[in-house]
Amino acid sequence: MKGIVIIVPCLVLLLLLTACSSQKNMFVLLPDQDGNVGSIEVINDTGSYVADKPGDCVTVADSSSKPKAAPAMNEEQIRTTFGEALAVEPSQPRSFLLYFKTDSFDLTNGSIELLQPIMDAIKKNQSTDVSVIGHADTAGSKEYNFTLSTKRAQTVRNLLVERGVDPAIIEVSSYGEADLLIPTADNVKEPRNRRVEVIIR
Repeated sequence: MKGIVIIVPCLVLLLLLTACSSQKNMFVLLPDQDGNVGSIEVINDTGSYVADKPGDCVTVADSSSKPKAAPAMNEEQIRTTFGEALAVEPSQPRSFLLYFKTDSFDLTNGSIELLQPIMDAIKKNQSTDVSVIGHADTAGSKEYNFTLSTKRAQTVRNLLVERGVDPAIIEVSSYGEADLLIPTADNVKEPRNRRVEVIIR
């Protein structure tokens, strides 16, 4: 995915710029918390420059100067320059999919084993916002599947609460068969659509 950075005031950019030289604006491309690297394109009226490798730097002297490459920064330089900003970077949301047995709100054996990693992620992130979202396949009526997906979400919510998660931080919702992971025709039993997604922020 390519983001476009336009030279305008922005909270994120200002945090980065305070660590840079006062004579120019600098943009540094960093991997996300999962190690994925996208790209950024810095644009102004005089031209643009794309950075697409970790540590790539783009500098712009002012709004009348063309964006250009600067020497890439290694991990030590990034930590030294942007350490304070990175220290307050919020954790990326974590997402888990739990699957259910046919026409049931009983978790599959493999999904039961995911409950502990979910608990670990909630603790590690010191989460105060957990979404539990129920889904169903297309077997049965839409009304029945909505009720079933709601019960699935409530089942997962209860399992998390039993393991110590504060119920006040859990938001439960359901989509029935309205948001299929695997598109199917009506009245199709698809195991991957019988799921609850847990999103930890």
